Amino acid sequence: MFAILVVEDEKELRELFCTILSKHGYKTFPAKNGLEALDIFEKTYIDLIISDLMMPEMDGYELIKSLRIENNTTPILIITAKDKATDKKEGFRLGTDDYMIKPIDVNEMVWRVEALLRRSMIISERKANIGNTLLDCDSFTVTDTISEQLLPQKEFLLLYKLVSSPNRIYTRKQIMDDVWGLDTEVNTHTLEVHISRLRERFQNNIDFEIKTIRGLGYKVVNKHA
Repeated sequence: MFAILVVEDEKELRELFCTILSKHGYKTFPAKNGLEALDIFEKTYIDLIISDLMMPEMDGYELIKSLRIENNTTPILIITAKDKATDKKEGFRLGTDDYMIKPIDVNEMVWRVEALLRRSMIISERKANIGNTLLDCDSFTVTDTISEQLLPQKEFLLLYKLVSSPNRIYTRKQIMDDVWGLDTEVNTHTLEVHISRLRERFQNNIDFEIKTIRGLGYKVVNKHA
């Protein structure tokens, strides 16, 4: 069960978020400001943080800064009434992963939480292999019997997602949400270009190939299976 820390000074909203997340199978930990959040964080393993920005004692900006200074990579979803572009820019500059403006659709909050957790799991696994081909998240390299290739980040994450679950079909939307994010303006053409580049790079790979599933999306096939 994933553990989510909900940091919100408004009691009713904090309880609502916790209730909705609990109904979707998440374990929640409420905090009314950044100081309480850090205290919980030190005692409990947390998979994801949902935080307001405007809070007493320690606000969301300070909370993000405190975590990222310690090189903590826990996904952070900001939910706030601060809707100016400068506010968003500061949030992303400090290290937030996603940003929602109040009032929100709680269903969309759950979708964003799911997407952030999937993306986090892709990265946290660090390495994946298929046959003799090894993908290393720390260096964005793919090593096989022929060569070692350094890939651009998005190409690597796309391939890593597919390779991590051979023969599983991913829809175009699933891939774009997980690799580029829910708010991305990237379209399916960009995804197709990245797939095409990956196919060209690994056309001689003896371990896998990328298959297009007409009308659905893509999957990686293990050639040895």
